[in-house]
Amino acid sequence: MQNLKIGIVGLGRLGKRHAENLVHRVSGASVTAACSIVEDELHFARNTLNIRDTYQDYDAMLAQADIEAVFLVTSTSLHAEQIIKALEAGKHVFCEKPLALNVEDCQKVVDVAARYPQQIATIGFVRRFDPSYAEARRLIDAGAIGQPILVRSQTVDLDDFAEFQIPFTATSGGFVHDMWVHDLDLARWYLGSEMTRAFAIGGCYKHKGFEQYNDADNASALCQYANGGNAYFFASRTAQHGHDTRTEIVGTEGILKIGHTPSATRVQICDRAGARTECVQDFFGRFEDAFRIEAQAFVDCAHTGTAPICDLKDAMAATSDAVILTQAYKTGEVVG
Repeated sequence: MQNLKIGIVGLGRLGKRHAENLVHRVSGASVTAACSIVEDELHFARNTLNIRDTYQDYDAMLAQADIEAVFLVTSTSLHAEQIIKALEAGKHVFCEKPLALNVEDCQKVVDVAARYPQQIATIGFVRRFDPSYAEARRLIDAGAIGQPILVRSQTVDLDDFAEFQIPFTATSGGFVHDMWVHDLDLARWYLGSEMTRAFAIGGCYKHKGFEQYNDADNASALCQYANGGNAYFFASRTAQHGHDTRTEIVGTEGILKIGHTPSATRVQICDRAGARTECVQDFFGRFEDAFRIEAQAFVDCAHTGTAPICDLKDAMAATSDAVILTQAYKTGEVVG
């Protein structure tokens, strides 16, 4: 089987990680082209990863590069347009979450993708590929906790990254699209239902720079789903201990808890400061294996024609829920 020839687009903090996985840790793939508007990122592609062809223009890469797939790790506001261009150019597409910032753009992508059923198009909801989250889904499907009725899920980032994120808020869609979209996808995945209404509260308690975007550094939400299930979400940009992603699924016959101790290792340190465990510091540290598994799954789907476990309609549903929650947060009202 020939390697899938991939062009990666965007080599920022996460893009570099994706590129390293594709080059060194994913079988059946060859990264033959890279695209970025930042020359330092192209220098990294050429000199660190030995990627043959580099481009500063996405359209030029699609037209000229010898590639069969694109891996998009770009600004959210560009996702829909870039996915459509790749599909129309005959490429398979992996794109980082979210699919878009509004349902209308999501629907455009879904409509175009329907014209190219032989091409794989998927969005990077990486937690679905984390072994612990995948095991929770298997247990739910096996009836281990009865009927799931409540999902409690949080995304909590290290405070050190907050100020860095402020300038990107204008194009990322804010904390709901950037952080909660993962939790929203999980709640829908685990509850097996669609959100019907939501309420959210929060504020800029420490990093006032988010206020200009009517965004938050800490927020909570309560949501209801069509089958009667509920979800509680918490997001924070001000954690002092590290990145802290955790999820709990309450069922009629039991409870599943994922990641409630965000440990970097299984070592417990006991010294004059007490007993403690070191925490992971960022999302990649927590989901390093999942990012590799996710990329491998995309390559395998492209080779075999197998449908991805997260399709574009799943991604559109997550965006739709994020739009509802964003409105709920900004208006202070129950939406739905």
